[in-house]
Amino acid sequence: MKALVVPDAGFDGTLLAGPAVRAVSTGADHVTLLCDPVGAAAAELLPHVDAVVVRRDDAPAVADPDGTAAEDALVDRLRDEAYDVALVLTGHDEGPLPLARLLRRADVARIGAAGTGGPDGPLDVRHRRLPGRHEAEVALDLAAVMGFAPRTGDDGRLRVLPAPDTATLTGNGPYVVVHPGSAAGPQDVERCAEAVDLLADAGHRVVVTDGPGEPGPTRRVGGATAVDLGGRTNTRTLAGVFRAADVLVTGATGPAQLAAGVGTPVLALSSPAEHRVPYRVPALLLDGGTAQDVVRGVQKLMKAHA
Repeated sequence: MKALVVPDAGFDGTLLAGPAVRAVSTGADHVTLLCDPVGAAAAELLPHVDAVVVRRDDAPAVADPDGTAAEDALVDRLRDEAYDVALVLTGHDEGPLPLARLLRRADVARIGAAGTGGPDGPLDVRHRRLPGRHEAEVALDLAAVMGFAPRTGDDGRLRVLPAPDTATLTGNGPYVVVHPGSAAGPQDVERCAEAVDLLADAGHRVVVTDGPGEPGPTRRVGGATAVDLGGRTNTRTLAGVFRAADVLVTGATGPAQLAAGVGTPVLALSSPAEHRVPYRVPALLLDGGTAQDVVRGVQKLMKAHA
């Protein structure tokens, strides 16, 4: 059986599909992820992914029945690869039908999606999203409805391929990671920079990171105090840096879920939606707090995780 999994958009959306991908792999001989360009980087980190197909960002949103050249090329490719089943893991507020229509044009034999309501259209299976379920849990629910159960002993947490040892980047000894993110505004940058100084004053070693292809204000945040890894990591080495950290401090959802994938506690500088909180790791949501609140939150997480 050949299976196609279509994660929600973005790096974090793809990581949150990971537990469902593992479940699908128990019943499928080959699992392909159909991702947007940002999500494709995360797909390369997930276990049991046999292939990744990158779609243009606007392809699933195109409702024109005649399609576009890019969409037609994608349909032709998927049809040639002859998928038996597809799971469409669209986000909480997005409908699956545009993607499902594209997959139907590609002659995918059985298409399922999760949603809160609306017409089934080209779907063979629509799983009704249960209130309060996390995005990763909704994906697992859909996989179960479509006949895919996790392996015995799989706890359903986020997981990535083994991360490399990154001590040559971070240096030896415990540390806290501060990842301001490329979208951090001036106030967030200043709060992170002050938090780095306060963390250092409290005896913590601090490492400041940014994302591959997403340069963040690491020099401004780290100053002369922190280890500055700006522009020095790819997705795999970033996972390694997070894995060895005591806590990740970030306002970006992608890094937060990557930390969850390696089991590291997360202090979120902004509150994500309930269905997108860092999945099944110790986490504190700090929306609008001060740099002193960041330090207290880090210390609380470290104490709880000790």
